[in-house]
Amino acid sequence: QVQLVESGGGLVQAGGSLRLSCAASGPMVSINTMAWYRQAPGNEREFVAAITSEGTTHYADSVKGRFTISRDNAKNTMYLQMNSLKPEDTAVYSCNAAVRTLGINVYWGQGTQVTVSS
Repeated sequence: QVQLVESGGGLVQAGGSLRLSCAASGPMVSINTMAWYRQAPGNEREFVAAITSEGTTHYADSVKGRFTISRDNAKNTMYLQMNSLKPEDTAVYSCNAAVRTLGINVYWGQGTQVTVSS
């Protein structure tokens, strides 16, 4: 019954900014690593950024310096601040989380569309 719900996607012009959110709900003991992935039309899904339960972050080279990942453990919510957006950032952005219940399970959200126009 654990669910991940993304929000914050939309249409922006190149150079603009968006802030994505991923909220986890349901029976959970704790959430370990959370991450963002994206998939553009005709492309494979690619890693964007990840953050551990202790706050350690990792970024894909393509977004390093422009995107910032963060989390609020008290609210079971992860964020992705996207600045200086480029048309090549256009994709469906999906939330991923390793969640401890009776064991550890990996969950995915349904994704939120980000479209960057030139």
